[in-house]
Amino acid sequence: MAESRETGPGGGFRELAESFGGVAAEYDRARPSYPQELFDELERLSGRRLQGARVLDVGAGTGISTRLLAARGADVIAVEPSAGMAAQFLAGGPGLALVKGTGDELPFHDRSADFVTYAQAFHWTRPERSVPEAMRVLRPGGALAVWWNVKDSGVAWVRAMGERLAAALPGTYHHYSATKEIASHLAPYDLRTGHAVLHWERRITVDHLITDLTSRSYLAALTPEQRAPLLAVEREALLAEFPDGWVIEPYVLDLTVATTPA
Repeated sequence: MAESRETGPGGGFRELAESFGGVAAEYDRARPSYPQELFDELERLSGRRLQGARVLDVGAGTGISTRLLAARGADVIAVEPSAGMAAQFLAGGPGLALVKGTGDELPFHDRSADFVTYAQAFHWTRPERSVPEAMRVLRPGGALAVWWNVKDSGVAWVRAMGERLAAALPGTYHHYSATKEIASHLAPYDLRTGHAVLHWERRITVDHLITDLTSRSYLAALTPEQRAPLLAVEREALLAEFPDGWVIEPYVLDLTVATTPA
């Protein structure tokens, strides 16, 4: 499954990861949510209910997935390293638990969680560290779940936008195989793995989509002066495609669940 990865090669990884704090409000306002079918699949593939389960939602950002997990009855703790994202999380999700940390060094005891989840966040970890950390904190029969919302590049306008951004931002905006990446790091462990792909869409305005783009690290890491002309190009192209200003934005949701032995 191809995805637009928000990381650059070499030393740019940390700088891009840290760019989210400055666009936390835009992120919370414009990023897509997740359909309930995702959580149905998560329960099916893991073989256990979210209701009453202890969930560590790692790289929680502004809490988009955390709030949905809590709504399913999970006892969820958000894990987020960015102060800016954490502040937005606390503003939008009162009553939800939040701790500062990363997937590479989870601040939790061994065998203390039923699920470790990464919503649109696993690619910000070092898998050689984050996978063993997940295995450490999971209880027997617990599950590591990673998922990504990916704009469906099978749709012509999405593909064209990706091509423009890739040309404008070489080395920062590129594609990778999310499923293959996580699978290669799970292979050494005795896990039951499952995979699901969901197709869904949302109806948003062109302005909403531009705000979403602003929250992407490959644009958030730029100065306003660098970012403005790129966004102007995208706005013009989108309005040419959708002259009424409304966009049907198609997504492919890629989910992998790895369950430890009971």
